[in-house]
Amino acid sequence: MNYQVIPFGMNDRKKRVLFICGSMNQTTQMHQIATELPECQVFFTPHYSTGMMDLLRRLNLLEFTILGNQYFEKCTLYLRNNNLPVDLRGERHDYDLVVTCSDLVLPGNIRHRKLVLVQEGMTDPETWLYRLVRLFPLLPRWLSGTAAMGTSNQFERFCVASEGYRDLFVRKGVDPEKIVVTGIPNFDNCSAYLNNSFPHHDFVLVCTSDTRETYQYENRKKFILKAVEIAGTRKLIFKLHPNEQKERATREIRRHAPGALVYTEGNTEQMIANCTTLITRFSSTVYVGLALGKEVYSDFNVDELKLLTPLQNGSAARNIATVCRQMLGTDSLARGRRGKRHSSPIRRYAEALFPRLST
Repeated sequence: MNYQVIPFGMNDRKKRVLFICGSMNQTTQMHQIATELPECQVFFTPHYSTGMMDLLRRLNLLEFTILGNQYFEKCTLYLRNNNLPVDLRGERHDYDLVVTCSDLVLPGNIRHRKLVLVQEGMTDPETWLYRLVRLFPLLPRWLSGTAAMGTSNQFERFCVASEGYRDLFVRKGVDPEKIVVTGIPNFDNCSAYLNNSFPHHDFVLVCTSDTRETYQYENRKKFILKAVEIAGTRKLIFKLHPNEQKERATREIRRHAPGALVYTEGNTEQMIANCTTLITRFSSTVYVGLALGKEVYSDFNVDELKLLTPLQNGSAARNIATVCRQMLGTDSLARGRRGKRHSSPIRRYAEALFPRLST
C-alpha cells in the first residue's frame, strides 16, 4: 500500500499517526483505518508496553496477551507482507495522533499524545476480577481482560461498534462525551462473507475460545458434548481459536465428537456464512452470525447480543478516519482537497453521524 503524504500548507509539516496493533483482528482493523488517511504519514507497531509490564513481557509471562511474542511475530509478519511502515514501540517519531485497539495497557511514551481508542470486538464477561479492578482502581486493568476496556478514560475519542455498546461502556464509567458510534472494521459488512469458496454448507459450526490459555476455567468436555447434542444428525465443524493449544483441543474433539471436522486455520467468517447454526462461548464471531441471521448459541444472553451487534454500515474505517481528522484538526482541509466530493452523500452521512465533531 502506497501512503502518499499531502502537505496541508507551506508551514505545516505532514501529520504523523501511529497505529498500535496486536492480534490479527486488531492489526487488520488498524490497517483499514490507515488506508482512509492517505494525507497522513502513518506508522505501525505491534502492541508494546513500558515499565513493569515490559519486564513481565521479557520474562515471557504475558504470552497469553497481545503483548506476547507469538502476537508480536504474527503482527510483524503481516506488516512486512503488506509493506507497511513500521516504527517499533513508536520511538522514531513525534506523533500528532495515536490510534489503538486497547487501553488496558498504555505505554508511557503515548500517554501525553492525542489518543483515539477503537473497539476491537466483544468484551469479556464482568467476572469477580472485573469487579475487583473497579473497586480498587490502583490494580492493573488488564487483570479483568477486555471487560475493563475504555475505563481508563485516557483518550480523546472512543470509537465503538453500536449504540448498544455505547450504553454498555457508559454504564462501565466511560465518559459519554468521548464515545462515538462508528461501527468497527471487520464487523461492519458481514454480508460480504456470503460470497466465498468454503466447501461445506448447512452445518453446525463451533467457534472455540482461548479461555484456558488465558488461565480461566472451562469444562471443554461439557462444551463439546453440548455441541454434539445441538447438531444432532447434522454435520458438525469445529474452528479453533488461533491462540489455542491446537493439539490438545483437537484430541478432545476427536474423543468426544468423533466424526466432527476440525479446522485450525481458515477464514472463520466465511465458515459462519455457510453454516446454519453457530455455537460460541466468548467470541466476537457471534456478531457475524447474528448479522447474517444464523441460529446462535452463546454463553452471553443472545437477546442482549442482538442489541450490541456492530452497525452494518460498510464504512466503519472511513468513519473512524473522520474522527482522527477531527483530532488532528485537518478535517476541513481534507474536505477542501476533495472538492465536489465534499457534498457527496457519503460526506453528508458522515457529518450527520458525527454532529458534535463536525466544524
